[in-house]
Amino acid sequence: MRTAKKNKAAQMESEKRRTEVFIDSLERENTPFLEELEKRAKEDNVPIIRNEVRSLLKVILEMKRPGRILEIGTAVGFSAILMSQWGPDDAQIVTIEDFDKRVKEAEKNIALSGFEDRIRLIKGDANEVLPTLSGSFDLIFMDAAKGQYINFLPEVKRLLSDGGILISDNCLRGGDILESRFAVERRDRTIHRRMRDYLYAIKNDDSLVSAVLSAGDGITVSVKRG
Repeated sequence: MRTAKKNKAAQMESEKRRTEVFIDSLERENTPFLEELEKRAKEDNVPIIRNEVRSLLKVILEMKRPGRILEIGTAVGFSAILMSQWGPDDAQIVTIEDFDKRVKEAEKNIALSGFEDRIRLIKGDANEVLPTLSGSFDLIFMDAAKGQYINFLPEVKRLLSDGGILISDNCLRGGDILESRFAVERRDRTIHRRMRDYLYAIKNDDSLVSAVLSAGDGITVSVKRG
């Protein structure tokens, strides 16, 4: 019985991977600048958003046409630059990053991208930076420390405009989120619990309408009710 379950799970994973490969094959290439940036990021083992997430971001940017965008987790600047390319010409992006090495790399990439006038990079811990921000944002993209999403949520809701969209990446953690906490490595149990708390919170918050999607490594899309 256990072998049969393992075989079924392996078959499902194989089919999922085939589907991902097929969908990726339909994706248009990014600009040469982003293609080179992605190549360097992979060589340096810096995670950037997957193709499925990029496609979803592009669609939402086209639908929503956000004037102000907040990104939590800049990394090397890939997604901020992508959103600058696909968002409205007058859109302004505020992006937050705490890791010194990545801040320097992101600053360089943003300057080279030609979108330096649209992207404002703030260095610091998002838990400390978010309370200092004012105004509202039409789109908020979270792609930072997964165990902090639940802690970011109150400030994120404050900053999100009525009708604004919140996108949170990597919410299924390679499928680990589906497992019992006792089946997860002990060192990952805090993140596991916090991510489950986050998913429960956004699905049961009366001020949000949220969907959890299996695209990429799991992504959530929430709309703040007006």
